[in-house]
Amino acid sequence: MASNTSRGEFALIDFIRRRAAASPVVKVGIGDDCAVLDLSDGPIVVTTDLIVEGVHFDGAAPLRDVGWKAAAVSFSDVAAMGLRPEALFCAAALPEAFTMQQAEQILLGLNDCCSEFGVAMAGGDTTSSRGPLSLCTTALGCARGLRPLTRSGARVGDAILVTDSLGGSILGKHLRFRPRVDEAVALNRAFQIHAMMDISDGLSADLNHILEESKAGAVLEADAIPISDAARRMGAGSGKTPLQHALSDGEDFELLFTMDPDAARRLIEQPIFQTPVSIIGAITQSGLFIRHLGQLLPLKPEGYEHFR
Repeated sequence: MASNTSRGEFALIDFIRRRAAASPVVKVGIGDDCAVLDLSDGPIVVTTDLIVEGVHFDGAAPLRDVGWKAAAVSFSDVAAMGLRPEALFCAAALPEAFTMQQAEQILLGLNDCCSEFGVAMAGGDTTSSRGPLSLCTTALGCARGLRPLTRSGARVGDAILVTDSLGGSILGKHLRFRPRVDEAVALNRAFQIHAMMDISDGLSADLNHILEESKAGAVLEADAIPISDAARRMGAGSGKTPLQHALSDGEDFELLFTMDPDAARRLIEQPIFQTPVSIIGAITQSGLFIRHLGQLLPLKPEGYEHFR
């Protein structure tokens, strides 16, 4: 814990421990050297994410929202596998000037997200830092009778689908988004999803990941891509069109998936959840193209890259 608080690291650990919900998954939780988890019902999926001030959020972001985001990015990764997160670990590097009240706000945000999705906060670590605020989360999920989905199963002829709308997340969604956990599990239970991932770097960049792993190509239909109101607002002054924002803005955290086209039409006609779903294209043999204004154009995968 930051050194300038009289309450100290152990008080902060106690603050977390008192708020972490009990779970049958966690046999030994916060307070010991390791957590003991019972996740024996099928394969286990594990993901780790790091969010850093100045990269994933700015210094003006509400700290409770930062805590929510730290948990939500990892829950979104588990959802991308078609599964439900069961336990979360968080390591926090807190700036030396941080107060106990600031640290508590982050932890309350973490706990908000865990409580929303029934996830046990099972452990982690805290340290003071001379650098920016950084939060590293690790989430675990268990198949529990479901098949973990990957990026590598897209088939030629598959429909390509996304949840909700895309682009412009920097206007607020990137902080307090809702990971599509319930939707992903419902899809995995009701349909044979061939490939799935979450959109964190941008639609075209992340679709390209599916294509690379599946050794396939794709054609997107520009008119079918759901463009968010935020992307339209950004397009008014950014020098990019709303469509370009929808194709390349990062941190939408929506689901991108492929499935048999007949099944995709059934999903659209008979929705299994309230979140909108759109068919935006099809898987082909090779290449990445977009049909726009009657023309079939090559589409360069673009999105956020940490190392340029």
